[in-house]
Amino acid sequence: MIRCIIIEDERLAQDVIKSHLQKSGRFNLIGTFRTAPEAKEVIDNEEVDLIFLDIQLPGMTGLNFLRSLTNPPLVVFTTSYPEYALESYEFNVIDYLLKPISYERFSKTIDKIFDGKIFKDDSKEIKSFHREHIFIKSNSKFLRVSFAEIIFIEGMKDYLKIHTHEHTIITHQTMGEMENILPAGQFIRIHKSYIVAAKHIRAVFGNSVDMGKALLPIGLNYKERIMNFISGKSPEI
Repeated sequence: MIRCIIIEDERLAQDVIKSHLQKSGRFNLIGTFRTAPEAKEVIDNEEVDLIFLDIQLPGMTGLNFLRSLTNPPLVVFTTSYPEYALESYEFNVIDYLLKPISYERFSKTIDKIFDGKIFKDDSKEIKSFHREHIFIKSNSKFLRVSFAEIIFIEGMKDYLKIHTHEHTIITHQTMGEMENILPAGQFIRIHKSYIVAAKHIRAVFGNSVDMGKALLPIGLNYKERIMNFISGKSPEI
């Protein structure tokens, strides 16, 4: 299920989006907010995959709110003003929905999310067996990287840094996309911005994970996952 929030000051628009999400059955709505600052605490402290974000909000526009976030989730803009469409593309948003939003139009956004492999659809999940490597597009090349080489992965908005012993590879990809590719059991999500290879963890203490190459923070919502790993339970992303 995709964990999402709605930032929308119009009650009717909130209700329409909620209804569409419920009808789809693929989303977990964890919060609805009238202003951008109200939502910031949730984004900072919880795992949020996707924001349905109105552009014209009281106090701070949706565009300025996105500019204020260092590592924002993916975004679908919802607005009554088509003139913002061009400006919104600087944020690499998934879609731009004009109100009133019909379910037919909303379903096209859903198809874009799942058919474009932005998130996996658990009902159509295809598992890959015995795959030991991945091809990472970096600049104009596709680089072959074995899973065993990867120490940790760092998320930076819509880019990733893949850290190995010898190289740091930068690729235009999201954490959600990478999670769908990595083999289950070999990697652990410890923070909304970090995935680590279980075999390369040297120590866990306080709210940190020592990867040898770097000391990484443990996110509040990932603490239990790390403790399960330490206690011998199967690690998972």
